[in-house]
Amino acid sequence: MRRILLILAAVAVAHLSVGCGKCRGKASESMKKAGESGNWQAKHGEHREPENRLAKETSPYLLQHARNPVDWYAWGPEAFSKARDENKPIFLSIGYSACHWCHVMERESFENKKVADVLNEHFVSIKVDREERPDVDRIYMNAVQMMTGSGGWPLTAFLTPDLKPFYGGTYFPPEDRYGRPGFKSLLGQIAEAWRDRRGDVDRSAAKMTDALKRSTATTGDTGHGLDHDAVARAAEELTEAFDSTWGGFGRAPKFPPSATIAYLLRQARRTADPKTLRMAEVTLNKMAEGGMYDHLGGGFHRYSVDEKWLVPHFEKMLYDNAALGKVYVEAYLATGNVHYREIAEQTLDYVIRDMTDPGGAFYSSEDADSEGEEGKFYVWTPEEITGHLGSKDAELFTAFYGVTARGNFEGKSILTTRRPAGEFARAGGMSEKELKRRLAGMRKTLLEARSKRVAPGKDDKIITAWNGLMISALANAHEALAEERFRAAAEKAADFILTQMTDDKGGLLRIHRGGRSKLPAYLDDYAFMANALLDLYQATFNVRWLDASERLMGDMVERFWDEKGHGFFFTSENHADLLTREKTFFDSALPSGNSVAALALLRLATLTGSETYQTRAEQILGSASGLLAQHPRAVMNMLLALDRHLEPVREIALIGNPDAEDMKMLLKAIRAEFLPGKVMALLDPGSAGTPSMAERIPWLGERPQLSGRATAYVCENRACKAPVTTADELRGILQNTSEQ
Repeated sequence: MRRILLILAAVAVAHLSVGCGKCRGKASESMKKAGESGNWQAKHGEHREPENRLAKETSPYLLQHARNPVDWYAWGPEAFSKARDENKPIFLSIGYSACHWCHVMERESFENKKVADVLNEHFVSIKVDREERPDVDRIYMNAVQMMTGSGGWPLTAFLTPDLKPFYGGTYFPPEDRYGRPGFKSLLGQIAEAWRDRRGDVDRSAAKMTDALKRSTATTGDTGHGLDHDAVARAAEELTEAFDSTWGGFGRAPKFPPSATIAYLLRQARRTADPKTLRMAEVTLNKMAEGGMYDHLGGGFHRYSVDEKWLVPHFEKMLYDNAALGKVYVEAYLATGNVHYREIAEQTLDYVIRDMTDPGGAFYSSEDADSEGEEGKFYVWTPEEITGHLGSKDAELFTAFYGVTARGNFEGKSILTTRRPAGEFARAGGMSEKELKRRLAGMRKTLLEARSKRVAPGKDDKIITAWNGLMISALANAHEALAEERFRAAAEKAADFILTQMTDDKGGLLRIHRGGRSKLPAYLDDYAFMANALLDLYQATFNVRWLDASERLMGDMVERFWDEKGHGFFFTSENHADLLTREKTFFDSALPSGNSVAALALLRLATLTGSETYQTRAEQILGSASGLLAQHPRAVMNMLLALDRHLEPVREIALIGNPDAEDMKMLLKAIRAEFLPGKVMALLDPGSAGTPSMAERIPWLGERPQLSGRATAYVCENRACKAPVTTADELRGILQNTSEQ
């Protein structure tokens, strides 16, 4: 066991950076060679291994491994029984379909017959899609981070038959290199330790399991007050970490800080501090200018490997584009900068065009690789562009988008826009409008040409939580921009989730693919969908969405609430075969489920007047108060919920026919303002459901229409302004209250 422990020192080197695709150079070359050998042959029929058990799965990631010579099992009783019966350790490999280094490890090791023979003889091998089973991923990611100080994907862990981890890491090359032990030699050492030093292994596993249980048994730190100090402190920390040249916070790699920008926009509105707004704007501008953004097809890649947002890790994730689409809409409302609206619309249109199932729900991700090369689908040479556009247009396009003969990525060019369109147009003797018109036509031509390339793989499974985030983004975009296509897409997706992704008792399911929905939903699925349905209600005033949100909230409390009053567990009691029942307030690539639950509870409390909703929200915030006070940047989405809790509640009651022109003018006036704390409700006096709506939302009651015209009542801090019937009057009230 001592040899295994000594390996930890070698393994604990930037695992997360490998999972993030930070390592290029030799590793990139090895990936290309692997792609030219085993994987290419398997996919083109020169040699095809027989299918293993994963062929019965629906996950695209698991199906990618269905012809590996490794005797893979999915996570479940069959694998656990085999490990117990044969007294073998479990080799657990966790990844996801769009994970670049997961593909590398598959090509180098899992398609290697000699490696597979070792795994099949000495281990029970389990493959997990982290997007299907985030509960399993969270537990063993925590374990690996405790062992090594970092983590990432592919995640590699070795477990006892009773699922206790005793060793782990991330990517392992087939032979010793990059300062990492080779996978084949590691397997031999693990097998030897299991055979000859079993007592040491068991003791190590028991200690690690105890540490995991202690780390996840939090009852929350309630020793800090819920006040503006944490909100202000976050601004100070962000100022210190801000990259004033390129935007973002900290060093490369840079991930899109969507929640941070949302916070900065709110803080700037509250304090009128131009430095705070500048941090948001510089970051938004630089992300949209660089290669992080897909200038032809719209949408954002996962993150930038450099400080300039130039070279992305090329995978595209649904949740990133949901968060960024939403925050660019907010930035447009907060600043009036039309460019932010354009980026938001192009991002959401990308999802509608390329990531939407025929049933209306949204797919999970697109891969970084095509034809064995990362980014090949997205990069260009001047000759390629000239061939499609002709020399005159190509000269303009390549100059504006920075395409050169030398290139900026492995001899080719990632499109970027480092000069503002207005400045570029003036230098070329044309108007900005004319430049944009010409470029739009060129982009359309090149997008069509790009569509004929071999596209990256698409993970077409539907995840409830991620769909909730995109439904929110689309609903918010419809509300702000009055674009019907966004409303239609949001409602169709919501209808799909509520009708196709529930069990026979009405509970949400996590995954849908190939006509089949499965796996009990997690906290994130319930919280993100409950909040999304509130966004849909605010955007459409269709009471169906409010009813569905309340129903999901009731189910969520029943299934996930900690009866000690300290927030929600990530898993329900229906999730079996887990070492721990985790509860977390930290954000990851996704908002924490507790933060979104707190936000949804606060919104429901305002709409319905329910003290129960308010109390639960405050209990969650109280449990996170220590983190909010000491580490606000680690819980930015909880900070947004706290901001919502602390800011004055602005209720806007609308009385009248929602389809009447005078009501549309009132709505237009409201939706043109950046009012992140508002809650709207509408009552139509001519509707048969008027009495029940007034009962559901008490502050709608006893508020008449004035002179038969659409009427708005604005209340803040339990004090109401005089009702108004014109857009100008309403605009004056909103702008006055927004400045207070």
